[in-house]
Amino acid sequence: MGRLSTTLCGIELSNPVIPASGTFGYGYEFAEIYDINCLGTFSFKGTTRESRFGNPTPRIAECTAGMINAVGLQNPGVEKVISEELPRLAKCFNKPVMANVSGFSVEDYAYTCEKLDKEEQVGWLEVNVSCPNVHGGGMSFGTDPAAAAEVTRAVKAVTTKPVIIKLSPNVTDIVSIAKACEEAGADGISLINTLLGMRIDLRRRKPVIANKMGGFSGSAIFPVAVRMVYQVAHAVNIPVIGMGGVASARDVIEMMMAGACAVEIGAANLINPTVCRDIINDLPAVMDEYKIENIRDIIRCV
Repeated sequence: MGRLSTTLCGIELSNPVIPASGTFGYGYEFAEIYDINCLGTFSFKGTTRESRFGNPTPRIAECTAGMINAVGLQNPGVEKVISEELPRLAKCFNKPVMANVSGFSVEDYAYTCEKLDKEEQVGWLEVNVSCPNVHGGGMSFGTDPAAAAEVTRAVKAVTTKPVIIKLSPNVTDIVSIAKACEEAGADGISLINTLLGMRIDLRRRKPVIANKMGGFSGSAIFPVAVRMVYQVAHAVNIPVIGMGGVASARDVIEMMMAGACAVEIGAANLINPTVCRDIINDLPAVMDEYKIENIRDIIRCV
């Protein structure tokens, strides 16, 4: 194992850097810019059972030190991801990829995960429980420990690959939700997803985004993410992936000290499409600066 290597749910990564879902497409788009095989892995665009056009436009708003998005899980649906997107990815990426899955019912999650679990290229299933539960009044699965656990159990019942539950920060007690997922069989936890935010156009006196509110991401949320990763990593006995405002090699190290075994980079990809490659290249020098021999040695050292 090299000094940047780490392990995620039993699968070795050459480094801990993972582009986050929704910011890296299906990978081949970025392969036109650089060799994406330098990445630990990446989480591809959130996939649902059926195709989705997404929310009405405008659905992006800039903010100080961040952005708000309400894209609405636009994707071609799991069948086309399997038949079209994954074969294109296989031509430029030779590592296991992380499949990000969303749903609006427990049955949706189970169906989509079962389909993707059969794909050789898929190494992990990252299950986004920040979606509204259409059978539960519209409240997000990730805001209730029992609902998050129900999704976890349903997915684990139909899959063989590691299941990582991606948690929403829009809750009062994220630790109880993480522990409920662990008890239900989750192999890992990833956090945080976006915070809920809003911008108003002063001239129009209307929300900037057609959906009114959306997910706030970017460097402004980094301290919140570090805090939540620290809390969850010290409460569960399964691997944690940290994300939220990560934009530099120093951010990666800080997130790992808080307890993450790997780190996802999201909004920063939309500002600088080579940021993940740059972070990987920067990590050895930053590790030397802080006298870190192997990056896995600092996981949960705080």
